[in-house]
Amino acid sequence: MDYETTTLTTRPILRVLTENWWVLLLRGLCAVLFGLLAFIWPGLSLLTLVILFGAFVLADGFLALVAAVLGRHKSTPLWWLIIAGLVSIAAGIITFIYPQVTGLVLMIFIGSWALVRGVFQVIGAIGLRREIQHEWLLIASGLLSVVFGIAVLVNPGAGALALLWVVAAYAIAFGLLEIWLAFRFRKYGRETA
Repeated sequence: MDYETTTLTTRPILRVLTENWWVLLLRGLCAVLFGLLAFIWPGLSLLTLVILFGAFVLADGFLALVAAVLGRHKSTPLWWLIIAGLVSIAAGIITFIYPQVTGLVLMIFIGSWALVRGVFQVIGAIGLRREIQHEWLLIASGLLSVVFGIAVLVNPGAGALALLWVVAAYAIAFGLLEIWLAFRFRKYGRETA
């Protein structure tokens, strides 16, 4: 048995990520779809942005929890993924309960969500750094969320619609990193199978 196969079979979290690469792919596709819709939707209103954001974070949270459930193993610490999923689901539920939120509150909400989610993604990636190659993709998407969250929280008064392009660009960049990471795990899983 070579090193790569030994690593895959003795590292449960790596096995889980390679077997469930499609969950990362779906999360990335949801993010890219949200970003593209935000860019191309003519006459986007604040309410439409709220609905798009709510749908995006609900889907993201649900897929994070699916990844955590599929990856449950007593030696696999997936608490960071569960927390990130629950934060996203809570953000989606609150968004739909209070859809008439002002632009300032919406931007604070979006910034806070991105910051918390990014921190937990970076924490998870640091935990994986000894188990996988190219963990920098996971760290990069987490850091992108942190930087975006801080930028939004520093200047939320610019207005939700004025920052729509930034929100859309962030979602697309984050989604593309997740898609790239998903295909890296898929390739790694096939190489070690």
